[in-house]
Amino acid sequence: MARRLVITENITLDGVVENDGSWFDPTDNSEQGRELAAITRQHAAGSDGFLVGRVTFDEMRGFWPTRVDDTTGVTDHLNRVNKYVVSRTLEDPDWDGTTVLRGGERLAAEIRDLQDRDGTDIVLTGSISLAQELLRLGMVDELRLFVYPVVVGHGRRLFSDAHALRDLALIENRSFTAGVVLLRYTRDGGHTPAGQDALRD
Repeated sequence: MARRLVITENITLDGVVENDGSWFDPTDNSEQGRELAAITRQHAAGSDGFLVGRVTFDEMRGFWPTRVDDTTGVTDHLNRVNKYVVSRTLEDPDWDGTTVLRGGERLAAEIRDLQDRDGTDIVLTGSISLAQELLRLGMVDELRLFVYPVVVGHGRRLFSDAHALRDLALIENRSFTAGVVLLRYTRDGGHTPAGQDALRD
């Protein structure tokens, strides 16, 4: 069975995923932040591939690997997971466990090759342009949207007029202390991979 491709995004009520620092803090240690970190760790346990574009890769490489006080589990996960960065120009990723994909016309074939290998979920986060392209190609098996109760009125959005996603099935909705809501959708009628049912409890 092919590995699934999952997109995880933090998103505002008006569909913005670009974070200007005013509505989403990945290091938040509030009660809600700890709740979100716990569910993120559960999701991470079901994946062994992390897919990003060049900009998000550079941002994460410059922030997470050397953190020694991280309580979210993100640093540990990113340091050990297989990382795939899509870039036409990157030569030395300088992060152990990273493979460079060239993308462009080869993107679909490169992703299918990853999916055909043994392993669990491949998860993409951030990387707006890459996420949009994979949605356009119809290659996304699950969407995980952490919806924040804010309207920012500006910034890049995940969905554009070019996206027609009519075959989504809601498999989970969960609310957190300060109003964030997790919505999980699949594109195959609600299939949940083996071992993932506990995430819905």
